[in-house]
Amino acid sequence: MTVAAQMLDTYPKGLGGVEREKLTACIEACFECAQACTACADACLSEDMVAELTKCIRTNADCADVCDVTGRVLSRHTGYDANLTRAVLEACAAACKACGDECEQHASMHEHCRICAEACRRCEAACRDLIASLG
Repeated sequence: MTVAAQMLDTYPKGLGGVEREKLTACIEACFECAQACTACADACLSEDMVAELTKCIRTNADCADVCDVTGRVLSRHTGYDANLTRAVLEACAAACKACGDECEQHASMHEHCRICAEACRRCEAACRDLIASLG
């Protein structure tokens, strides 16, 4: 069992009707994607063709920040605000789509971009899954 799952299991009150499994999956996907994007941006900076990867680096940095914030917002349940949660999830899904699309363009040349694109796709799907379950 992951730490995110353990923390949700020990939360003393209800989760406001949010599906625990989808919430857990989304929190984990957000933090995994933030790490992948941070590492991918750093790897891009080490490439000989770094000038051609400027947009990828920027997109990675933006996605990492949005994913980190989303994971943190989703980890808080006291005073739950469904509208804010939905807006943050939408922003995260959009950032992940943009980053996944950008990294995919470099995936055939840079393995780190391929791995990052996959993490972005998983996070985007987890965000959209959670949004759909919010009703």
